[in-house]
Amino acid sequence: MADAPPSDAPPRRRPVPDSLREYGRGIAGGLLFSLPLLYTMEVWWAGFTSHPGSVLGYLVATYVLLLGYNRYGGFRRDVHWFDVFTDSLEELGLGLLVSVAVLVLIGRIGQGTSLQEAVGMVVVEAGTVAIGVSVGTAQLGGQHREENEEEDKKRLESADHVPGQLIISFCGAVLFAANVAPTEEIVMIAVETPPWFLLGLAVLSLLLGGLILFQSDFTRAHRFTRRRLRRDVLAGTFVTYAIALLASALVLWFFGRFNGNGLSVSMAQVVVLGLASTLGASAGRLLIQS
Repeated sequence: MADAPPSDAPPRRRPVPDSLREYGRGIAGGLLFSLPLLYTMEVWWAGFTSHPGSVLGYLVATYVLLLGYNRYGGFRRDVHWFDVFTDSLEELGLGLLVSVAVLVLIGRIGQGTSLQEAVGMVVVEAGTVAIGVSVGTAQLGGQHREENEEEDKKRLESADHVPGQLIISFCGAVLFAANVAPTEEIVMIAVETPPWFLLGLAVLSLLLGGLILFQSDFTRAHRFTRRRLRRDVLAGTFVTYAIALLASALVLWFFGRFNGNGLSVSMAQVVVLGLASTLGASAGRLLIQS
């Protein structure tokens, strides 16, 4: 989990002290983003009840997200793909280990826990932990980098790199949504909120995403967003919200929040969770790139 050499150069070994520091930052980041989930009963139950195929799919999806973040986070286009694969595998493994350790220490995994239940809980928890490990490794370093003309040019180029920005937005949305989606409150709010209030919540999410990305200069957002034309602002705002809704729907589906609910309630849940996801796709996206 280190800065990679140019893609035409062979991978290099890291000194042990550097690796230990990176693992320490990764563990801190993993706990920072996932501790609410590790303490949430609904997530434990999701691990108990999830089908083994769903658990495996969740693990694979997490690894794909890690590949995307490690490839495009910070937009190191000269990164070596070997390092992307190995870093992602290390982060996933560290996420699994952290999840096991915390769940054992808080008494969720013990002698009375079956292997299937334990594996389900660990994998469900480890997804968010592993993404947090990746973000923490990349963003919690202590080195201060002063911006210069060359760095500004790279940042402007990164704003035009649409696939990378979409992946980073999706990672941010999943990080934020996963901490809220398993709770019963999402269903309760969706059932009790009138349609006009849901529409207002959707409008608020759109305005909030656009404000963070294009108006507030939140964490110097201009380095990562295109705003040459008004259509860029509108397109960026709506695409960000669409990514947030997609992330909300996928996370809610995985945690079984659509089971037994009609289409209207399911859509209402997506809109309710969309506010948190939009924060992740906009503010979270900027934070994990800064």
